[in-house]
Amino acid sequence: MDLVETRLRAATANHDALADTASRHLMAAGGKRLRPFLTLLTAELGDGGADDAVVAGTVVELTHLASLYHDDVMDSAAVRRGVPAAHAVWGNTVAILMGDLLFARASALVSGLGPDAVLLQSETFERLCMGQLHETVGPQDGDDAVDHYLQVLADKTGSLIALSARFGALLSGCAPEVVTAVTGYGEKVGVSFQLADDVIDLTSSGSTSGKTPGTDLREHVPTMPVLLLRRLVASGEAGPADVDLLALLDSDLSDDAVLAGAVAALREHRVVAQTRDLAVRWAHDAVAELAPLPAGHVKDALSTFADALSDRAS
Repeated sequence: MDLVETRLRAATANHDALADTASRHLMAAGGKRLRPFLTLLTAELGDGGADDAVVAGTVVELTHLASLYHDDVMDSAAVRRGVPAAHAVWGNTVAILMGDLLFARASALVSGLGPDAVLLQSETFERLCMGQLHETVGPQDGDDAVDHYLQVLADKTGSLIALSARFGALLSGCAPEVVTAVTGYGEKVGVSFQLADDVIDLTSSGSTSGKTPGTDLREHVPTMPVLLLRRLVASGEAGPADVDLLALLDSDLSDDAVLAGAVAALREHRVVAQTRDLAVRWAHDAVAELAPLPAGHVKDALSTFADALSDRAS
């Protein structure tokens, strides 16, 4: 991981002063580095992958960082990782260009891993874009909104975590069944991770999550608790309090006090517990994908991590 950090610092450095400061902004703010960690961990299922695993870990983290610059513009998020979002500091145009710049740096690095790695990276990048598009336009007529949202999570979050795990196993020479197993694990863990985030956004402080609580509510970005509440009201089985809460969530939440009231009310609703249960279910399904892996510390760590994901939403 120290080597990944060194590569990240090099990959985000620029001769241009503005580009140097802006492209380092989120990287320097920290982060969990979940994706490169998974790459290095699954590489231990093979020969370790040596330098290739470090490069691949850098690639997936750069791709993730780039997507955050774009996401924060689209979501109008004010805070990311406990610091002002890039667009809040330099404006939307610079933030978008910095995201593009980091995508370019990731593409340059992955080219050194061979054509198969380039193809996998491009396919994942396409899924990231499609996930964001489908989140933006919403479900079409006849689509189930909850299923649509789960697919968005799989594309926007699961796909890159799956690639992270896949890169490590693939580049270290693992058998095809092992590569397939960790890829399936990564996608399901990614969905569980995001469902847990939907809960944390309502139940924790901004200092815990690194984001402003209720940002998605304010921007009327769909999250699982709101979708479950909307489904409940549409079923005709909702009570007056459920209907009133949905009306509040659909109203203008630009005022901080109104937003805080909406967050507090939704936090106490049973749809939050239902979302937490979904996160646990996806985590358990992720662990089930690990069956083909040999017993050992890597399998144990992956299983423990999946359990920790669901625990963080408790």
